[in-house]
Amino acid sequence: MSPGRRCPPAATATIITTTTVTRPTGAKRQAVTIAPAAAPAALSGPTPAAARSKAQAAGQRPLAPYAQVKQHLLEALGAGRYPPGALMPSEAELVAQFGVSRMTVNRALRELQAAGLLERVQGLGTFAAQLHPVSSQLTIRDLHEEIESRGHRHQAVVYLARQEPAGAELAGQLGLAPGAAVFHTQIVHLDNGLALQYEDRHVNPAAAPEYLGVDFSTTTPTRYLLQVAPLWQAQYAIEAAPASALEARRLGITSGDACLVVVRRTVGPSLPITVARLVHPGSRYRLQGEFSP
Repeated sequence: MSPGRRCPPAATATIITTTTVTRPTGAKRQAVTIAPAAAPAALSGPTPAAARSKAQAAGQRPLAPYAQVKQHLLEALGAGRYPPGALMPSEAELVAQFGVSRMTVNRALRELQAAGLLERVQGLGTFAAQLHPVSSQLTIRDLHEEIESRGHRHQAVVYLARQEPAGAELAGQLGLAPGAAVFHTQIVHLDNGLALQYEDRHVNPAAAPEYLGVDFSTTTPTRYLLQVAPLWQAQYAIEAAPASALEARRLGITSGDACLVVVRRTVGPSLPITVARLVHPGSRYRLQGEFSP
């Protein structure tokens, strides 16, 4: 890190899943990484004038200049060109790059800061924020933390941990070619000895190459993956479904019993990370959320 340049304070977060990414507050602290000391990368893409011409030619209403600057920064962040903690281009550089006023650039940066995507530190510059997944309606905590927060004991039983070829559907979800290697784990999580969740997870080896070497009787895949492969986006689906014979046997319930099933897929800045099917006995688990009108 070059003299006089430092990273803004790290965010804190509870481990959750969602379809959006912002800066939350919570109990889990994560460190911010700093990009190597070097000149910030210039943004590529058309200037506002060129973007207006292109939009007009396509019969579309062009974005306002500040929105064009904001959109280019969003695309650069989404492409992973500025990892969390990296120094972003200065206001002066953006003014020169896009041929707009400082006020225009400042508005774009303010809105990205308000959205939790940027950190602005007076005298130091603008940094890509440390991102964590949040949801105003659904929160799924790391099970180990959730169980221990109740004063209970978490235990994990690992039934399967191996590398295997991916079928066509799974390969597509993980951004791999059919037949490519994936990591597969099957784990049952217990709360004071009672099975609470059956976790059937596939992991992209490129996102977490050491995954199969982790002792998941002492930590959870969720916690480990958030540490080594920070996610950019997550999608989830929730359904009620009867337990299969295997799920029932692992969870200690009767085949066909009602279960709450969460299927979750997480994606990093540059590649998919994991697809997990989380099965919970309906009589032992509930999801809680809140919303404001």
